Amino acid sequence: MEPGDGPVVTRRQELGAASARSLLLTVLGEFVLPSGRPVWTATLLELLGDLDVAEKAARQAIMRTADSGWIASSRVGRETRWSLTAAGTRLLREGRDRIYGFARDERQWHGRWLVALVGVPENNRALRQRLRTQLGWAGLGSPAPGTWVTPWTGREPEVREALADLALLAGSWTFVADAGRVGDERSLARAAWDLDDIEGRYEDFLELVGRRRPRTDRQALVAQVRLVQEWRRFPLLDPGLPRELLPPRWSGNRAAEVFRERHAAWAARAEAAWSELARD
Repeated sequence: MEPGDGPVVTRRQELGAASARSLLLTVLGEFVLPSGRPVWTATLLELLGDLDVAEKAARQAIMRTADSGWIASSRVGRETRWSLTAAGTRLLREGRDRIYGFARDERQWHGRWLVALVGVPENNRALRQRLRTQLGWAGLGSPAPGTWVTPWTGREPEVREALADLALLAGSWTFVADAGRVGDERSLARAAWDLDDIEGRYEDFLELVGRRRPRTDRQALVAQVRLVQEWRRFPLLDPGLPRELLPPRWSGNRAAEVFRERHAAWAARAEAAWSELARD
């Protein structure tokens, strides 16, 4: 193994891995949400089995998802089927909008930044992690402790909502500003986000997807679920920076093209396999 290979292997293992619950949510978002029809427990167990999820873990994932209020059961004789609740439908629609809208168009950047100054007590690690998660989901990065930035100034309402949810509005400030004459905006982007790591993850995604050649409809169904599962993490990892702030030949552009191409190529076969699997 060459020096530096370790983190790459770790990234690839992480990209290829997925929890049972996360895979279940991907299946629900891809196939149950569009149809609006309930799905049998046996159908979910069979597909999750194809995705290398043990039956016990699959059943636990279904029950945890039900406990969260996202699916509800109904009995038909001795069998159980599951329907999305209003909360589950809302959750999955928001997720689909984020997944399929991500990296779809190149917006024009006007050279301005949204800057948020947020104070969190040093000893409250849990709150700092929640803040990082919520502001990261809104596309912000942190170049220095207590400072968050994004080149997309229209995200201020999301920032305010996150701060309100965490009870951090008091003692926080936001500004919209142009960059000054000290420092370089590309270096600011690199300080706020680990662009090398993000690009490496895109390259791992391209390698994983490039190896898949489903021959049957059922294999296309499994490949489609894995494709979406692996892509869905990028809207959180990648802030969607304008090209002026990205390294040359950014791998994310090619990865987005491949995701859309493969999803479209496998969609009909995956849907045919799902219809066969989920038939009443």
